[in-house]
Amino acid sequence: MGLVLRRPRPLRAGSSVAAVSLSWGGAGDPELRWRYELGKQRLQDVFGLNVVEMPHTLAGSDYVYRHPQQRADDLMAAFADPTIAGVVSCIGGDDSIRLLPYMDISVLAANPKVLLGYSDTTVAHFMCLQAGVASFYGPSILAEFAENVGMHDFTKDWVQRALFCTEPLGDVPTAPVWTSEYVPWEETNKDRRRVLHRNTGYECLQGQGVVQGPLLGGCIEVLEMIKQTSLWPADSVWDGAVLFLETSEDKPAPSSVEYWLRNYGVQGIFHRIHGIVWGKPYDNQFYEDYKASIVKILQEFGCQDLPILYNASFGHTAPMTVLPYGATAEIRCEPAALRILDAGVV
Repeated sequence: MGLVLRRPRPLRAGSSVAAVSLSWGGAGDPELRWRYELGKQRLQDVFGLNVVEMPHTLAGSDYVYRHPQQRADDLMAAFADPTIAGVVSCIGGDDSIRLLPYMDISVLAANPKVLLGYSDTTVAHFMCLQAGVASFYGPSILAEFAENVGMHDFTKDWVQRALFCTEPLGDVPTAPVWTSEYVPWEETNKDRRRVLHRNTGYECLQGQGVVQGPLLGGCIEVLEMIKQTSLWPADSVWDGAVLFLETSEDKPAPSSVEYWLRNYGVQGIFHRIHGIVWGKPYDNQFYEDYKASIVKILQEFGCQDLPILYNASFGHTAPMTVLPYGATAEIRCEPAALRILDAGVV
């Protein structure tokens, strides 16, 4: 049957979006509140959005950690509120999966709207997936919207194109530069620009020709937490999909990536999907090692012809694109390229 999702309506200048803390609650910690306010201001000034907080968005990291039900309540309330057009994650973390017992997925299904975030927000994206609603793997408030000095133009452009525009997204180039330099989130550093490196283009690790399919994926470490829960897609959902995967700032060892990918292999997922898009590794660490590991595992399962596009600009390195779940992606192997044939919103 494959993946078919309802796309939400576009955001517009004046739209209200809810800021939510679905995992780590640092947005509400006194020493980081400036960073949240900076990201909020950018959403308002750059995109013309009205940002509202849910009851527990700024409750602080200790409270947010101890109350997963309140986090779930915030997400459901944001979707249920007819005055709110979209939901933006403050930041990722490592325990959004704890929201699952408290979620009523039907609330998301009945109120399709933009959900934007990455990393541990992968869990919320798979909640939307179960609800049949398209969401968006993209920037968070504390990181990309509050980028030191100013947002990257590449990131701004993709937010505008994916969330505000009803035209097909078209070519998805790699970002011209990249950074994952760690600069402590201290207000005295807000005018310190992170070091940028010249980026390279896509690499096609294997495969030939052109393939298409709906986008499905996320942060590979978070997907490990979703496996064997009620959020994990049925076999048929993977049919014909383009799987996008990226690693986090934890920089997992290539051997761990191999363990995780073998699970996809034994599930038969590699034989169902049409291709893989892999994000640039954090700090570019293990860049070559990951390539070797990915190809090795695909060969183990007799999938050496499955197209794999490597070095995509989404996830934990900046600047980043926005990937709409369920939108039709096209991988071109020669020359290596990526296109999205649908609009993100309708």
